[in-house]
Amino acid sequence: MAIKTSLEYKVANRELFTDYKESQNLKIRNEILQLNIGLVRKEVSSWMNRCQENYDDLLQVGVLGLIRSIERFDDEKGYAFSSYAMPYIRGEIQHYLRDKGYCVRIPRRCLELKNQSNRITRKLRNELNRQPTDREIARELGVSLEEWQDVKLANRNREPISLDISTNDQDNKTNLVNFLPDHKYRSFQLVQEDQIRLQNALAELEDGTRKVLEFVFLQDLTQKETAEVLGISVITVSRRIKKGIAKMRNLIEPGEF
Repeated sequence: MAIKTSLEYKVANRELFTDYKESQNLKIRNEILQLNIGLVRKEVSSWMNRCQENYDDLLQVGVLGLIRSIERFDDEKGYAFSSYAMPYIRGEIQHYLRDKGYCVRIPRRCLELKNQSNRITRKLRNELNRQPTDREIARELGVSLEEWQDVKLANRNREPISLDISTNDQDNKTNLVNFLPDHKYRSFQLVQEDQIRLQNALAELEDGTRKVLEFVFLQDLTQKETAEVLGISVITVSRRIKKGIAKMRNLIEPGEF
């Protein structure tokens, strides 16, 4: 029976939901789905100007939301099924778009020009019997060649590139990640270099001064403990520390300090 009025729609919906609640028959559920498919079409249409997804793909996603709403709807609570179903349909589409979303957002004009270019490219390909050039596409879009090339580049770079991608080096199978600078490695390298320079400078000190610095800074002894171990006064330890540090600074970077 064709549904012509809002009242007929409500009556048919109520009768079908009553039957489905009692029988859980999938055929009845599909009848409810067909009766309410217009809700999905309406929501999908509202998204077509806001994303680049295909209409049929969004329609299928929206139908999943409609099915979920049918399964969970309770007609005894008194609210309209259309009001209940729309959040499920909209939410399913939003989740789909979020999961397929790009990491990089580009200006809306770029999206609009890219969508227009798809239609124009098909049109020119049929007219010219070949793939149109960038200049021909730009002319049809009414923009400069440079702007069209920027649009193409922006859309191409929306997707992230895997660091595992091959660099196409025939002699060496190398991944992109191997060409990225490792700042942590550089920091580690600098620490290693500093340690070597300190060790070399420490070796240049006279024996007594070197021992004082080793006890205080490497073995973590206090100046008093160092004095007791070496059999010298605390004042001597303090003097040797100052003297040793000053000499090491000059050895490491002459004129820097």
